[in-house]
Amino acid sequence: MDLLIVTLIGLGIGAMVELLLPGHTVSELFLAMALGTAGSLLAHYVGAIAGWYGTGEPVSFLASCLGAVLALLIYGGVFRRGGHHQR
Repeated sequence: MDLLIVTLIGLGIGAMVELLLPGHTVSELFLAMALGTAGSLLAHYVGAIAGWYGTGEPVSFLASCLGAVLALLIYGGVFRRGGHHQR
């Protein structure tokens, strides 16, 4: 059940971030959803493996949200400088 919830958190955050930004395309939406899911899963399971929290604790879902946002921020900072889209 944790895997499903964490995946949905990542998908939701990725979709929200991309849809809130102006000038998005469908491929960018799918990329943002994939990055959000990857960041969410990574943060959730790294924290559980490191022993910071258990997999069912509410703080693990908060870490999933932060991981998704962090992954999208890093991607945005590296590949979207100045708002110019490369085609």
